[in-house]
Amino acid sequence: MTQTVVPVLRVTNAAISFPFYTEGLGFTVDREYRHEQGFPVFAQLTRDGQSIFLTEHAGDCQVGGAVYFMVPAVDECYRAFQATGIVKANPPHNTAWKTRELQIVDPDGNRLTFSTELAG
Repeated sequence: MTQTVVPVLRVTNAAISFPFYTEGLGFTVDREYRHEQGFPVFAQLTRDGQSIFLTEHAGDCQVGGAVYFMVPAVDECYRAFQATGIVKANPPHNTAWKTRELQIVDPDGNRLTFSTELAG
């Protein structure tokens, strides 16, 4: 069995966060669970094989988390995200540690960094 780590991000309103992640960033909702109507939601979302959990449960974690996604072409991600009109971000930039990075903040203040390694 392949070992996988899935980060958990706290969201305060799934009705706002889900469209940001699905329509804005291209994630799909793999599964969504709540004990009953009106209870907090817990969901798994995936984009290009990389999964995250989003939770409204206050006890799971706090808002303001951070996730680092390693992607093959960060500039393509940026163009796709911008084309949706949902995601607002500065263009990717080169770093001193030889990556090209795009930083996005979700509606709850969670930081998402998309990164591509630079040659050399």
